[in-house]
Amino acid sequence: MAEVRVRIVGRELPGAACGDHKDVHVGIQRGAVPDAVVSADAAEVVFDTAVTLVTAPDGTADFRGPHVQGRRGGRFLYLTWGEQPPGGAFVMFRRAKLHLGDIPAENLAAARDGGGCLRADLGLTDGFGLPLCASVHPPRVTWSVVASR
Repeated sequence: MAEVRVRIVGRELPGAACGDHKDVHVGIQRGAVPDAVVSADAAEVVFDTAVTLVTAPDGTADFRGPHVQGRRGGRFLYLTWGEQPPGGAFVMFRRAKLHLGDIPAENLAAARDGGGCLRADLGLTDGFGLPLCASVHPPRVTWSVVASR
């Protein structure tokens, strides 16, 4: 077992008013609720989380952590989009799924052995000007290893 940091860096956000939605925010999902919620009119969002790398019984990498979702062999992180008016509750309307199985094995090894941080870079607006949703795979998301800070 080894703990590594995962940093998600999102750019090109759709804005706080997009489509039929207003007061749009994005957060990283923890269990069933959004965490670290940021307005979608920000220039950039950064979400940091701890992920524990474990070896599954079949010898493959597996992931655990407060923001990790899904079953073994299909773990992922959710970016959750919702409307959140000032002083109001977050009401989710879509999510983007970042698949941890897409992280190149050499990046996992480098982060685990060298103490680096796994970094996911992606644009957060889809081709229609709305919040990015559904499964997000490379090349839409780029995984790299950067120095921990």
